[in-house]
Amino acid sequence: MDVDTLLLAVVVATALTFDFTNGFHDTANAMATSIATGALQPKAAVTLSAVLNFAGAFLSLEVAATIATGIVETGAITLTVVFAGLVGGLAWNLVTWYFGIPSSSSHALIGGVVGATLIAAGMSAVKAGEIVGRVLLPAVLAPLTAIAVAALGTWLVYRITRSVPERMRERGFRFGQIGSASLVSLAHGTNDAQKTMGVITLAMIAAGTLTEDAGTPLWVIVSSALAIALGTYVGGWRVIRTLGKGLTDIETPQGFAAESSSAAVIFVSSHFGFPLSTTHVCTGSVVGAGVGRRTARVRWGLAGRMALAWLITLPAAGAVGALAWAAADLIGGAAGVGVVFAAMLLLSGLLFLAARRRPIHAGNVNDEWTGGLAPARP
Repeated sequence: MDVDTLLLAVVVATALTFDFTNGFHDTANAMATSIATGALQPKAAVTLSAVLNFAGAFLSLEVAATIATGIVETGAITLTVVFAGLVGGLAWNLVTWYFGIPSSSSHALIGGVVGATLIAAGMSAVKAGEIVGRVLLPAVLAPLTAIAVAALGTWLVYRITRSVPERMRERGFRFGQIGSASLVSLAHGTNDAQKTMGVITLAMIAAGTLTEDAGTPLWVIVSSALAIALGTYVGGWRVIRTLGKGLTDIETPQGFAAESSSAAVIFVSSHFGFPLSTTHVCTGSVVGAGVGRRTARVRWGLAGRMALAWLITLPAAGAVGALAWAAADLIGGAAGVGVVFAAMLLLSGLLFLAARRRPIHAGNVNDEWTGGLAPARP
């Protein structure tokens, strides 16, 4: 195996690792509210979400095309740049998972790729207009739209069912949540799995094994779908807890309205090829569901901290991507990539060990929110 082929293999492995973290980081988007209301048991929820994420990955390739050719000039990209961009996105995913922050895997990936590209090839290699139109504007509009739609939907479901006995209403919306949560999982697969497909395609173009107009190979589609599905099955319980229990106290009508709103916004964005953050959309929907029920309490302090994390995602991941490229370039060749890859593995191991000190899992993810991520010790 020559050096270029080995480097491409490392890039593909890193991309699929990112896809796996995308899965367990974003499981909360689809299933946090259903788990919080008891509509689905935690293990059943992540299993259902994994299956539908896998299926959704085959429904559309518009987002993959945007990532592969829409944010940077492919002629200026090398395998080292793609690798460094993935490291930036992967590092941000792991850090925010540890703190239970439902941040954007999409923006982390885009930020990492743009940061590595800037330091490697300069501003001319970045399609600034496309990033503004296809990334930044949807980043602002999508959560605001989700808040509005979910708030209206929540108000309507309570209004329409006001004469229905509460027990009957709760039971009916629990069944409804199974369908709406399934739609979010399917929609998540149509959007988030595509990003890894796009990056692997970009790497193959950079390596010269694929032409720019060749499209996404089938093996890339299948492997990306499997990676995100496996990550979803593992379950990102830390983020699920924050989104399901931290932002507001969710009842089943709210959960149904939030999930339906999220699915609608994500499907529309996937159709038009916008690589938006499903996290932003689903978090916005949960906030909207809290706003739409008059007696609900939204924890705005926590929402503000999430918004701050969203603001710094692109530059933070970009900085890590740039640093990873500089380190790999300084050492040079496959050795440089290997050293950065080893550093990434070390960071991952340390974060997983730290998380085990106060673990969040299927058994305690629904414990009462006490102001912090980890449930109180017995």
